[in-house]
Amino acid sequence: MEAKANNRLEAKALKRYIRSSPRKMRLVIDLIRGKSVEEALAMLKFTPKHAAQDAEKVLKSAKANLIAKNEGITIDASDMYVSRAFVDQGPVAKRVLPAPMGRAYRVRKRSHHLTIIVSSKY
Repeated sequence: MEAKANNRLEAKALKRYIRSSPRKMRLVIDLIRGKSVEEALAMLKFTPKHAAQDAEKVLKSAKANLIAKNEGITIDASDMYVSRAFVDQGPVAKRVLPAPMGRAYRVRKRSHHLTIIVSSKY
């Protein structure tokens, strides 16, 4: 939790080593960046992409972290918004797939780290 000069409260949640391509998660995260938490949760619930399930879990965790770290202050869910959300590249597992005529194709199984930061509006 950080108290900013303009009295905004922040909390973050992150999930590491998610086994999907970062490019696929960025498509989902771009939908919720800057939106209120309630609106973002509704969007993620009805987004047909598989990455939306992981993003929804992390967003709920960030929301709970903001409420838990500021127990003396009552924060309504409508006063929270997604201030920052980003996806970083994780480790890439390299595998080999047999190919015709004795060759081999390299398969790169990508992963990523998801970070969502939620802030209060005031």
